[in-house]
Amino acid sequence: MLEIQVAGAPVRLLADRAAYLPEHATLLVADAHVGKAVSFRRLGVPVPQGTTSETLARLDVALAATGATRIVFLGDLLHSARAAAPATWAAVEAWCERHAALELVLVRGNHDRHAGDPPAAWRVQAVEEPWPLGPFALAHEPVAVAGAYVLAGHVHPAVVLGGRAHDRLRLPCFHFGAAVGVLPAFGAFTGMHVMRRDPGDRVFAVVGDEVRALNSAP
Repeated sequence: MLEIQVAGAPVRLLADRAAYLPEHATLLVADAHVGKAVSFRRLGVPVPQGTTSETLARLDVALAATGATRIVFLGDLLHSARAAAPATWAAVEAWCERHAALELVLVRGNHDRHAGDPPAAWRVQAVEEPWPLGPFALAHEPVAVAGAYVLAGHVHPAVVLGGRAHDRLRLPCFHFGAAVGVLPAFGAFTGMHVMRRDPGDRVFAVVGDEVRALNSAP
């Protein structure tokens, strides 16, 4: 876990690809995409199984590391309407029951709008973006908001390290610009997009079980 300052407030970056706001006891999770694998399998695409269980297990690790009393999902908690497989829904509902004291908030993302809000049994409060919290505007789309610093998802940011093509390594990252910060995708079965780095941007790569600060863009 690496603590930095954003908009004058502490933000802790976790190698599990989540962020923690200690002043609000809030864990931020972007782009969990629950049910993405089963959605693909229903379309006939052979993809790995067990991704939802892996996502939920990593949530447990992040909660244990931070002691968070609230999770705010920064959009795309659900992947699609096809994600509503009985086994997937039962696994998430059981996880929610184990964390009955935890406040769960979903800032709706583009996938959530197509999939619909989570089942009532999950006890997730679904809200529109941006959702204000202290100096931050919590959102899915990484779009600037007047008077607040935006923390968002949607892009699945990554950074490329190395020189020649065969030596390059693409890693998930946290990307903080002047007015908007973007968290890496939390889900176990998601892609990544290499973001442009402007002067002054701060980028933190997830390298195994560490979060490492990278040099600023020229």
